[in-house]
Amino acid sequence: MCHVIVTCRSMLWTLLSIVVAFTELIAFMSADWLIGKAKPSSSEDVDNRTGGSQEPYHPTLGIYGRCTRISHMQLSRRDTLCGPYAENFNEIASGFWQATAIFLAVGIMILCAVAFVSVFTMCVQSIMKKSIFNVCGLLQGIAGLFLILGLILYPAGWGCQKAISYCGPYASAYKLGDCSLGWAFYTAIGGTILTFICAVFSAQAEIATSSDKVQEEIEEGKNLICLL
Repeated sequence: MCHVIVTCRSMLWTLLSIVVAFTELIAFMSADWLIGKAKPSSSEDVDNRTGGSQEPYHPTLGIYGRCTRISHMQLSRRDTLCGPYAENFNEIASGFWQATAIFLAVGIMILCAVAFVSVFTMCVQSIMKKSIFNVCGLLQGIAGLFLILGLILYPAGWGCQKAISYCGPYASAYKLGDCSLGWAFYTAIGGTILTFICAVFSAQAEIATSSDKVQEEIEEGKNLICLL
C-alpha cells in the first residue's frame, strides 16, 4: 500500500533540490559569465533626444555563448544580440571551457534527475530496501564534485583568444584582465554550495519520514500523513 508522507524537512529538501537544478541550468545557459571591457560608442551612436553620445556598453561572454550590441541604420535603434558563438562542441573557445561544459553538464543532469525523483519521494521512500533520500543525497554530493571541477577549470580558459578579445591583452589563465565576473559565475558557485547543503539535508529528510510518529500514523491505517 502506498503511503503519502509529507514532512517539513522532506518538502524543504524537495524544493531545494528543484531550485538547485534550475539555478545551475540557468547559470550554465547564460552568457553572463564574463563582462567584457567597455566598448566605446561610435561617433554615430548619438541619442536623438539629447544630442549626446550613449554610454559605452559591456559585451558579455559565456562558456559557449555571448551577448554583444549590433547597430541598425536607424541611429536611435541599438539591439543586444545574444546567442551561441560556437556552432558545435569543438568550436568552444578553450579546451578548459570544453572540460568545464562537460563537468557542469554531467552535474546538472544528475541534479535534474534527483529533482525529478524527489517529487515522488512523498509516495515512495525506498527502493530495494535502500532509502531514496540517502541515494539522492549521495548523487547530489557527486554532482557537487562535478560542479566544483567545472568551476575550477573555467578560469584556466581566460587566456584563450576569445577571452582576450573581450578582456584585453592582459587576460590569461586565472587573470581577468579588463573583464569582471558576471552574475552567472556567482550563481553557479551559489548553486554548488546549495547542492552540498541539499546532500547533507537529505539525511534529515530521511529521518523525518521514518520517525516514530510516522510509523504510528501508518499503524493507525492512515494513507496520508502530514507532520511538522
